[in-house]
Amino acid sequence: MRTSLLAGLCLSVLWSLWSVPPTSLPARLVRDVTLFIGLPCVLAVGRSRDIGWRVDRRVLRNTVALALVVTPFYVVGASLPTIRTYYPMWATDTALATFLPHAAAQFVVAAAAETYYRGLLCVGIRELGLKSVFISPVVYAFHHIHKPPIELLLSAPADVFFGAVDYRSESILPSVVAHGGGLALLDWLVLNPPLVPTATVVRLLSWLPVPL
Repeated sequence: MRTSLLAGLCLSVLWSLWSVPPTSLPARLVRDVTLFIGLPCVLAVGRSRDIGWRVDRRVLRNTVALALVVTPFYVVGASLPTIRTYYPMWATDTALATFLPHAAAQFVVAAAAETYYRGLLCVGIRELGLKSVFISPVVYAFHHIHKPPIELLLSAPADVFFGAVDYRSESILPSVVAHGGGLALLDWLVLNPPLVPTATVVRLLSWLPVPL
């Protein structure tokens, strides 16, 4: 467990130091797969650590349940002005020949992130008990500091929630699908007219202490 926590700290530092062009999805893909999938997998094999790469019926059930829970948040979020300005994070359009490769690459980036946050720093230290879901939220929020304020506000609670589902599942698949699939859905929604009128969403969420 101590090794996993130390590795998590080192990987976070390396991720921050390894700068990539913000507009280059391929460069982001290389960095995140190397640091957040490659190195944790080496640790998992070398130290016999479980990082949540497993699938069974319970995992599949929880994956579907989590996806259903988070989908409305993506639909509503896609109507917010700050979200529509920020996303897609990398250039794409609604032509399927462009969008599908973009979504696939972005899904791998999300899978890499979940291998780190929920695999190495949650499932990988589950001997701590349910307390393990509270390890990564600070790092997760730090890595989201450049995101829209509403996303930064929700990043830590979302991390705890995703972590709790993965902890119970003993697998990161629920978070991988919710995160990777959610990003693809969000991009598609942002590239099209809002399903929920922007004015309605802004009015309903105007009580939040952050710009919308």
